[in-house]
Amino acid sequence: MSIQDIIEGKKHWRAHQARVKALPPDYRIVYQEMQRYLFKVGPVDLAEGPLLPGIVDFFEEGVTTGKGVLELIGTDVAAFCDGLIKDSPTYADAYQEAGRADPVD
Repeated sequence: MSIQDIIEGKKHWRAHQARVKALPPDYRIVYQEMQRYLFKVGPVDLAEGPLLPGIVDFFEEGVTTGKGVLELIGTDVAAFCDGLIKDSPTYADAYQEAGRADPVD
């Protein structure tokens, strides 16, 4: 990874965070909880993948239509997040796969 890639990545992340800060407070709080949860259990490609920006897109659309954040995702934030990543490889999956490898005698 070059210095230019790192700089571009930081620009994208700052722009993403600016979009999050522009959300209404209830949406912002739920997004931050989702982000925290996803960084703990989340998919391997979370940082550079489309999931987090997609959540912001979804939330911005909810704001535009006048819906509350819990109307969009329900009251169980973790279950909603689990549904988003159910078919994505996670670090937990990678760890389990590494543990299943047969030991060499």
